[in-house]
Amino acid sequence: MSDKPIFVTQPSLPSLEEFIPYLEKIWESKFLTNGGPFHQQLEEALCEYLGVKHIALFANGTLALVTALQSLRITGEVITTPYSFVATSHSLLWNGIKPVFVDIDPNTLNLDPAKIEAAITPHTTAIMPVHCYGHPCDVSAVQKIADTYNLRLIYDAAHAFGVKDKNGSILRHGDLSVLSFHATKMFNTFEGGAIVCPDAKTKQRIDHLKNFGFVDEVTVVAPGINGKMSEINASFGLLQLKHIDQILAQRKEVDSTYRELLKGIKGIRCLQDAGEKVANYSYFPILVEADYPISRDALYQKLKDNNIFARRYFYPLISDFPMYRGLPSAHRENLPVATDAATKVLCLPIYPELTKEEQKSIIDLIRTY
Repeated sequence: MSDKPIFVTQPSLPSLEEFIPYLEKIWESKFLTNGGPFHQQLEEALCEYLGVKHIALFANGTLALVTALQSLRITGEVITTPYSFVATSHSLLWNGIKPVFVDIDPNTLNLDPAKIEAAITPHTTAIMPVHCYGHPCDVSAVQKIADTYNLRLIYDAAHAFGVKDKNGSILRHGDLSVLSFHATKMFNTFEGGAIVCPDAKTKQRIDHLKNFGFVDEVTVVAPGINGKMSEINASFGLLQLKHIDQILAQRKEVDSTYRELLKGIKGIRCLQDAGEKVANYSYFPILVEADYPISRDALYQKLKDNNIFARRYFYPLISDFPMYRGLPSAHRENLPVATDAATKVLCLPIYPELTKEEQKSIIDLIRTY
């Protein structure tokens, strides 16, 4: 391998020459934040691109999650997945909500709808699934459960930018869907996030909550937070949106190359390809099974020793962290599939600039064993 480090993901950056005119306009307008022109333009552009009616931009995805729960006045217990980034469940704790962990499906690694009903108690008020790696949850099955038990449904769609099902955007499902535009995401604004809202009234409440609850200079209607996206972040989002289709096509090619190169390697399993009309190729997870000659952690270290920085997304499970492991639902015997996946998963580098030669070098190291 070369001395050049290869990380699991790297942001797709347009040229500096493209970005400078946006910065000049910000400096000329003196509008740096508080819903400025670029902020408004990005909301409109994202609604059009994603096929949704209303979207509220945020400084980051975690603030968006916290505010989404606030906006629906969620309390009590919320059923969620242990197999995610910690922001999912942290947003519950920050709202004084008790997470209830449910096991995942072995094929999709999403929340298993067949396990949800058994976890519902009189204190359950909502379900928060995650579209893991951008692969859609079984939205019909989850919605049916939410409707039957009169529960709110909030999707952590941090990985699901541009993901669709047969009827359109996956983001239209549930009461709210929350996106992340962090620098590691396939669409990013350096830092950022958004809540997809079903109607104008909901968006208005969320816009108040993300700006301290202000309606005007002298009117505060809610105990809001400062979750606003700056004009610099919004302008970068507008610029990146111009390149997003090319980024998606390049990521798809990287995904396809990996799948071809990995064929026939005993003990390495890929998740099923969700298909180009569904997937956004946000991540490329492999599962290192028991019949692979070395452990997942040993393979992780071998790649790292060769300047390839794969990630064990998601390890440890959220339910294993100190603030959660005392919960009855966090016990490992309740989460056998998630526990197993966390010991096997390894996300390989995937980003548009990753060359076929670099991919071949990565797979050659995996094939060595």
